[in-house]
Amino acid sequence: MIAATFNPADEFALKQWVGIHLGPLDMSINKAVVYLAISALLTILLGIFTMRSRLALLPSRRQTVGEALYELAQTQIAEQGLPTKAIGRWFPYVASLFLFIFTMNMVGFIPLPLTGDKWHGVPTWGIYAVTSQLSVTLVLAVLTVVFTHAEGVRYNGLKYFKSFLPAGLPPWSLKTFIPLSLMLVLEIISHVFRVISLSVRLYANMLAGHILILVSIGLLFILSGLTFWIVAVFSLPIGIAFYLFEVVIVVTIQAFIFAALTAIYIGSAIEPAH
Repeated sequence: MIAATFNPADEFALKQWVGIHLGPLDMSINKAVVYLAISALLTILLGIFTMRSRLALLPSRRQTVGEALYELAQTQIAEQGLPTKAIGRWFPYVASLFLFIFTMNMVGFIPLPLTGDKWHGVPTWGIYAVTSQLSVTLVLAVLTVVFTHAEGVRYNGLKYFKSFLPAGLPPWSLKTFIPLSLMLVLEIISHVFRVISLSVRLYANMLAGHILILVSIGLLFILSGLTFWIVAVFSLPIGIAFYLFEVVIVVTIQAFIFAALTAIYIGSAIEPAH
């Protein structure tokens, strides 16, 4: 028999654990806040552990991992998107962004007793990706776009905004006002959609992956009898396959894409195409 109350989306419901209200601001602690704190702490520890090792001619595993992460962040993310003059300033940010998103994604696939529910007084274990909350990915995307335009103005002054229109266009006049204005509006819209594309890409991938895993494996906990064994033959291998695919591939790729696009956006603002 199938439990009528089963709903995979319940895993993403945020229940208030500790109420904190500062006027109109709701700063309450919930599952997402705890997962963010855990991910931030683990990111710091990961950085210290991998980057603070003693250099040796015969590198240890710790040094090897640290060098691999540094090489990936520098050559495949920072140097591919940022101009040489900006790497010193922005490499730490894009590298930290990559590690932070990677850690948040990975923590989301580790079962923890933070579901907020209990079974006979014992906290139940579950998986939850904080990057499946649109508010989290949206903040990261907004920071990327804000830093992009701030750097564009810092390096180029107000003439940075001239890059919103392609070079070679006729000057502003009564005849060209409408078409140039439309092109300018479209360019502004494209910059706004950077926030949407960055945030939704990460959010949707993590949410979809967790939903598929919860549906595939979660069914086994609510079925019984012959139905359990019939469904288990198919759903369990599918759930395990989805889990491995997300952990091995999606977790890293999504962190890499977000950090790489951040570097590209900032780099294009510093040295806009003419």
